[in-house]
Amino acid sequence: MKTYSIKDFEKQFPNDDTCLEFLFKARYPKGVYCQKCQKVTTHYRIANRKVYSCKFCGSHVSPTAGTIFHKSDTPLRSWFHAIFLMASTKTGISAKQLQRELGVTYKTAWRMFGQIRKLMAEDVNPLIGQVEVDETYIGGKRTGKRGRGAEGKTVVMGMVERNGNAIAKVIPNVKARTLLPMIAERVAREDKTIVFTDELRSYSQIERLGYAHQFVQHSAKQYVSGIAHVNTVESLWSNIKRGIDGVNHSVSPLYLQSYLDSYVYRYNHRKDETPMFLSLLVGVSTQKQAVPLS
Repeated sequence: MKTYSIKDFEKQFPNDDTCLEFLFKARYPKGVYCQKCQKVTTHYRIANRKVYSCKFCGSHVSPTAGTIFHKSDTPLRSWFHAIFLMASTKTGISAKQLQRELGVTYKTAWRMFGQIRKLMAEDVNPLIGQVEVDETYIGGKRTGKRGRGAEGKTVVMGMVERNGNAIAKVIPNVKARTLLPMIAERVAREDKTIVFTDELRSYSQIERLGYAHQFVQHSAKQYVSGIAHVNTVESLWSNIKRGIDGVNHSVSPLYLQSYLDSYVYRYNHRKDETPMFLSLLVGVSTQKQAVPLS
């Protein structure tokens, strides 16, 4: 991935006008189709407004309409800066840090934080090849029993394609009727697909779904058996838990899925040539198209 520094950000987006122009060009790469003129027409920026006007009929379109920026009083550059900050580290930042960096209220920072996390929620193609499946427990009391059966913790299921993408979803339990449908939905059934798990009994019926299945017995202190292991997905868990403990400290089960989406987004885009910040801006441009205002 190409490095994109704070100096790059400040040079490319020095003010709100440059941010709006970037968004306009990203949303309308082939020009704006004017519904009144029934053709692609030239549009000009209206001074002091976040809208562009058709050269011929004067109808307006707003590049921010239908996006996370819509009807926000927060400067557009502050939004871009927040996206840059959230895309700059593996573990992201907290809403409190956004508040300090942007000089906004905590209520505003929290709203921006949530809206940007929505950009990081994405569907990935079915996983294929060597796919590791595991589950973990996040949150709850810090003392007492750990792992399965620990009090007050939220169960999360993870699936990782080796050298590929990951998926992490909050689930109600680790029963077979919960885990197996998730695997069937998210993992491609092909001859070269192998599913790797630990010895959890719920995984014992994976072969009946049409997959090759290999597992390791953690209870017997077996962590690698030939090509069988779940070290890749456990590395993902480690990164997520370090981030939550170190940056967010704790996450409510109500919001945990959106946090998982942000960590998985960073993982899945770790090898991209395009800086993650710019990829997220492109994600904004692919939201529901801006609609005419008049």
